[in-house]
Amino acid sequence: MLILGIDTADPRGSVALSRDGLELSSALHQANEDYSSWVLPAAERVCQQANCRIRDVDAFAVSTGPGSFTGLRVGLTTVKAWAEVYGKPIVGVGRLEAMAARAAGDTEYIASFYDARRGHIFAGIYRREDLIAVEPGVVISPEDFLARVFEVAGPAPVSWISLDPSLITDLEVWKARASAGDGMSASPLNLAEAIAELAEGRAKRGEFTTALSLDANYVRRSDAEMMWKDPAASGQ
Repeated sequence: MLILGIDTADPRGSVALSRDGLELSSALHQANEDYSSWVLPAAERVCQQANCRIRDVDAFAVSTGPGSFTGLRVGLTTVKAWAEVYGKPIVGVGRLEAMAARAAGDTEYIASFYDARRGHIFAGIYRREDLIAVEPGVVISPEDFLARVFEVAGPAPVSWISLDPSLITDLEVWKARASAGDGMSASPLNLAEAIAELAEGRAKRGEFTTALSLDANYVRRSDAEMMWKDPAASGQ
């Protein structure tokens, strides 16, 4: 299957084209460009690099967040439009889950997170075997998330992955997790590739998301909106 993946959850977004689990081409978003003017040209370039067109894609995969209200709306609206124009299915994939799919190690649990601004993170806990969410996406302080991971995993080691590792590793209490065998890895920026990969598996099982039911996971919509405004406006 030819899958086009889109991630617009925060300024570190991407577009990737994959076939049968192998990336064909990709593009990373430059944070100073609005997604509304970037996504379509980026998708067209990615397809051109693989000698195809957007209409040749078998399914569209899109990040459902959590993240920026505006960014997510652009991504979701774009794939809905493509699905209608080209008559192709959609698969929505959570960004934290996509990150967890890239976590190193062989631990039972994976903790994924990234900056949500204002002293909070978007975070989730997953079982490695099937990527089932033990703790679905939440907006939480780094300290409280560490405590939650302790509650879920107990003394067992956990594999961590993040776009912003220092938000956890700079905490004094991280030393206790590290001494228990936890490892922290930096997430690749090209999360659209992981989103496309997960979407392909679901598409082959016929697990699609209708355009009507496709929606973003803002966690808390008002907070998601405020957190990704100008940092100066939120006191950071």
